[in-house]
Amino acid sequence: MVPCKLAFIGGGNMARSLIGGLIASNIAAEQIHVADQNVATLESLTQRYPVQTFASNREAIQGADVIILAVKPQQLQDVIREISTDTRENQLFISIAAGIRVDDIDRWLDKPRASIVRAMPNTPALVEAGATALFANEHVTHQQHELAESILRACGVAIWLTDEKHMDAVTALSGSGPAYFFLVMEAMENAAVELGLPPETARLLCLETAFGAAKMALESGESASTLRQQVTSPGGTTERAIHELEDGGLHGLFENALVAAALRARELANELGQDHA
Repeated sequence: MVPCKLAFIGGGNMARSLIGGLIASNIAAEQIHVADQNVATLESLTQRYPVQTFASNREAIQGADVIILAVKPQQLQDVIREISTDTRENQLFISIAAGIRVDDIDRWLDKPRASIVRAMPNTPALVEAGATALFANEHVTHQQHELAESILRACGVAIWLTDEKHMDAVTALSGSGPAYFFLVMEAMENAAVELGLPPETARLLCLETAFGAAKMALESGESASTLRQQVTSPGGTTERAIHELEDGGLHGLFENALVAAALRARELANELGQDHA
């Protein structure tokens, strides 16, 4: 990553995960400013990382090359309007506030040719295993493009989208996706306990199985369908279980779930993008 000054507006969990990843990748902590209205949040952050903290958003962004907007979506409009007069040309704005579109951020900034990247990370970023989708407006330079990617890669993988409308599908898949896997794990653990396993044994076996399956999928390069077929012996126990899941309409349930999540993401984007009275 090229040397630059970063300003985080918001010091919550996602900002903390990015800061930790950036420092681990040799970004100097003194180059990172963090603003948050919660004093306890800032104190907790400085106990772990020697970053510079501020109670004022406007002070935090002074001299910053990149401003990372890491507040709740409902707060983003007010924060952007507050700092807009203190921003300058050639600054890169990265928003990790879920559901807020680039055009809305641009309108609230009210700056000509503002460079804006919208990012949709997910909660495994907290353990440096996140999956983030990125979308850049037309004013983001090649260097800023690479800079944004390197920042988000600090806590996992980062993938670029060429059309912002796909962000709703990303929200439904990777944004909400960890909860789907937790639900499946919960169901599997409960079923194993019903079969007589002690709860802690069921939990450990389920967690390691989930981790191992994901690791195999990442490292093998094979599709999920191919991997499933490889571990499903004809006439065996796995085949019997798979038939039960498919007979219960598992594929249709997941399709319905992701469609519902994507529709809700679109609704929220429309709601959150409305200008405050």
